[in-house]
Amino acid sequence: MVDREFFLGFIKIHILYHASKEPIFGVEIAKELARHGYNVSPGTLYPVLHRLEKEGYLESSPRLVNGRVRKYYQATGEGKRALVQSRKKIRELVTEVLYDR
Repeated sequence: MVDREFFLGFIKIHILYHASKEPIFGVEIAKELARHGYNVSPGTLYPVLHRLEKEGYLESSPRLVNGRVRKYYQATGEGKRALVQSRKKIRELVTEVLYDR
């Protein structure tokens, strides 16, 4: 079994990627993560979203949807810069790990 901390890093990058494209909300991103094989409980997902927001990578805004308030998250400038840096590191890592270079 791969350590939970490894997956949390991948999950954060997925979240930043999708939040850089359009505003996201918890249930929606949980489904997207599940599509990639990450079955993340709300008890794991929401603290990650809150931490990314606290660290300045995401910003949230409430929206009224079907009579309920839903919190949407979008990547900040800092979050987008972190994603750019992550992409560089991912390319380097993939090359090294998959192609033994």
